[in-house]
Amino acid sequence: MAVEVQTTCPYCGVGCGVLATIDEAGNVSVKGDPAHPANLGRLCSKGAALADTIGMEGRLLYPEIAGTAHGWDNALDYTAQRFREILDTHGPEAIAFYVSGQLTTEDYYAANKLMKGFIGSANIDTNSRLCMSSAVAAHKRAFGSDTVPCSYTDLERAKLIVLAGSNAAWCHPVLFQRIVRAKKDNPDLMVVVIDPRVTPSCDIADLHLAIRPGTDHVLFNGLLVHLDESDERNALFVANFTEGLDKALAAARETAGSVAKVAEACDLPTEQVEAFYRLFARTERVVSVFSQGMNQWSFGTDKINSLINCHLLTGRIGRPGMGPFSFTGQPNAMGGREVGGLANQLAAHMELDDPEHRRIVQAFWQAPTLPEKPGLKAVELFEAIEAGKVKAVWIMATNPAVSLPDAGRMRRALESCEFVVVSDCVRDTDTTRYAHVRFPAQTWGEREGTVTNSERRISRQRAFLPTPGQARPDWWMVQQIARRLGFEDAFAWRNAADIFREHAALSAAENDGSRDFDLGGLRAITDAEYDALRPVQWPVREGRSNGDGTRLFEDGRFFTPGGRARFVAVGAHAPAETPDAEYPLVLNTGRIRDQWHTMTRTGKSARLSGHIIEPFAELHPDDAAAAAIADGDLVEVVSRRGAIVVRARLHEGQRRGSVFVPMHWNDQFAACAAVDTLTAAATDPVSGQPEFKHTPVRVAPWPASWYGFLISRRRLPMVTTGYWALSRGKGVWRYELAGRELPDDWARCARELLCQHAEQVEWIEYHDKGQHRYRAARIENGRLESVIFIGPDPKLPERDWLLKLFADGQLAERDRMAILTGKPATGQHDVGPIVCACFGVGRNVLVNTIREQHLTTPEAVGEVLRAGTNCGSCVPEIREIIAEVLGDAE
Repeated sequence: MAVEVQTTCPYCGVGCGVLATIDEAGNVSVKGDPAHPANLGRLCSKGAALADTIGMEGRLLYPEIAGTAHGWDNALDYTAQRFREILDTHGPEAIAFYVSGQLTTEDYYAANKLMKGFIGSANIDTNSRLCMSSAVAAHKRAFGSDTVPCSYTDLERAKLIVLAGSNAAWCHPVLFQRIVRAKKDNPDLMVVVIDPRVTPSCDIADLHLAIRPGTDHVLFNGLLVHLDESDERNALFVANFTEGLDKALAAARETAGSVAKVAEACDLPTEQVEAFYRLFARTERVVSVFSQGMNQWSFGTDKINSLINCHLLTGRIGRPGMGPFSFTGQPNAMGGREVGGLANQLAAHMELDDPEHRRIVQAFWQAPTLPEKPGLKAVELFEAIEAGKVKAVWIMATNPAVSLPDAGRMRRALESCEFVVVSDCVRDTDTTRYAHVRFPAQTWGEREGTVTNSERRISRQRAFLPTPGQARPDWWMVQQIARRLGFEDAFAWRNAADIFREHAALSAAENDGSRDFDLGGLRAITDAEYDALRPVQWPVREGRSNGDGTRLFEDGRFFTPGGRARFVAVGAHAPAETPDAEYPLVLNTGRIRDQWHTMTRTGKSARLSGHIIEPFAELHPDDAAAAAIADGDLVEVVSRRGAIVVRARLHEGQRRGSVFVPMHWNDQFAACAAVDTLTAAATDPVSGQPEFKHTPVRVAPWPASWYGFLISRRRLPMVTTGYWALSRGKGVWRYELAGRELPDDWARCARELLCQHAEQVEWIEYHDKGQHRYRAARIENGRLESVIFIGPDPKLPERDWLLKLFADGQLAERDRMAILTGKPATGQHDVGPIVCACFGVGRNVLVNTIREQHLTTPEAVGEVLRAGTNCGSCVPEIREIIAEVLGDAE
């Protein structure tokens, strides 16, 4: 009998509910949970493909010391002994934990308790530092606490939604579709997108402000001045519930001033700035969504406070359909904030620098000591490793060798570190290669715990798969190390529910409503009630087990000492590095639609890899022409710290003078494409968040003498010093290739790569030495095992029809003959690159169907092909294809 389990998606901060079903044969399928209030049954392309990512390929299954498998006792004893030696010799500041928004709240709580309460250092930080710590800092400055005031339902109640530095269409697709539906249901709803690029989120924008990178604070400072001068101040709210307006207005007038001055600074038409200011001023119900485009700056905290100031001036907070709303990047970034997973936090939203808070936590934990000062934030932590001050680091569920800025320097730090422990579900990542000890962790589908989404909603992640090998929960590993360090009584948990109860009880300790985070109503939850826990928004105060409401600050009371919200004066700012003659372009990094973080999970899915198969640099055509770059060329992107080689993609929506490169690729999936080897380790002085959105670079053609692609049922070792990028196909691996030097013998090179360990294979090939074209195929038992195509330029045959030959099994004779021609046999069609990942609809299918049936809207395409009818994130691209096809037909 099939078993269905309610759980929560492990990707972004939307926190979608998932129904995972295991049938009698052990096959897993997933669909959205219609009962979950975050997604109401919808899933994005990544969530819909979760079943593709749960295989055992690449899993870390046993503890390892120096690359050799060991039992848990040996690995734990050795690790605890090394920690103890370093602790006794160098003190608690010589040890650090670097954790992740991929962990459950229970994992996070255990790690934070061990480090801050018992090792005695605050040197625990998280990869959430890289994506949302400026939001945390801005909330605390304005509200006195890290409180997100809004709920998702406010998106449906708003009359104006401002997307500031948020490409929600690709990064938070389910929430974006809620906005799309709200706009259809309510034609009066207006959407403004503030982003230097034309992103898919602009598909529904009534106004797009393509601002100069780094000038958001000028725009919002100008808005603050305009609102005040237009008599849009909510005088009662400001007088009774806020403080600091005069200084904030004075700073705004000095840095922004007139609309014309704002327009000049932001490089916007004056009429666009006026239109935005007028729209914001005249609309009462405004939700301002912000994300990484606002956060990831060396002055991101001030940017966000400039936005919050506008809501405080107008009193647009704490009421339905209005407020500043941070869309978080990871599934449990919020849970990590709740338990104090950041180096400058304590636990349960208490503060390290507050003696009373330290007293409460130390008494509750019965801890021998608590640090009195913040620990090292992410970048500082790895700089301290490089300097030899931190001698041991435990990295949990994250890949800092790829994701930290100035990643080459961070790798050198790990290489020099005395003792590195990594707990992960994947054996080989760019980070695990530096590990002295590897701990096999449970992953999504195997672990029990809770996560908190962007609207403060706690949901359960539930196990529905058996745990493979000797993998264990991260909290269990922390517990075992704590016991071996002599702290057994404080870590005597039996299961995740025990930790959750302790976490909830700490949140309620001496909390009379003076702290926002309170789960007191859940501190006595039984194991059975924990197992059955339904999604619930905090606070959940004693006697209110269903939560205290969907939004905070309804009563106008904030968590500052005086109970008033604080305006923050925001002055002039500039990025840490500016373009010059040597590095004239500005690099912006970010996400793409179907991949997640460093691809350790999504990289396993063929359907998620079909849309964009290799790393790229998006350039405006004018910038490309100036550098003699054509669409599809390989290019080298160079900063003051390093260089990468990626594919050029030209797009009119890219801002002139800027270049966009995705963050996902790493050494497991490309030869040289880890973009954060280019970015600077400049950080916000308040939040410690790095500046990923503004790195001066130059872009130039990467001259190749040959180009190619390879498709194989086996993952192959790429030893070439040239270009390669790897992606998953259905049952195959696909490689895009290029090189600067022509081999003397293509046949020998191809056979050495594709026929290793096989003495007798069926091998067919074609070689035109004059044209430098080579094609070959390996066939095993009538099935296509691998193919390689080489040519003198990037114009190579389509790949997708070849992928179908791998999926078909036995090769038909006509297909065998067609392989080396590079064209499908008569009557066959190439579907083209995947556009709709949810339903596997290719570009060629879309083009032909639109042309033949004269489809004029994405809705009409959806009725015929289903494309765009699930998560909707491909709708903007479908709209572009419609315009292209119908434009060509005219």
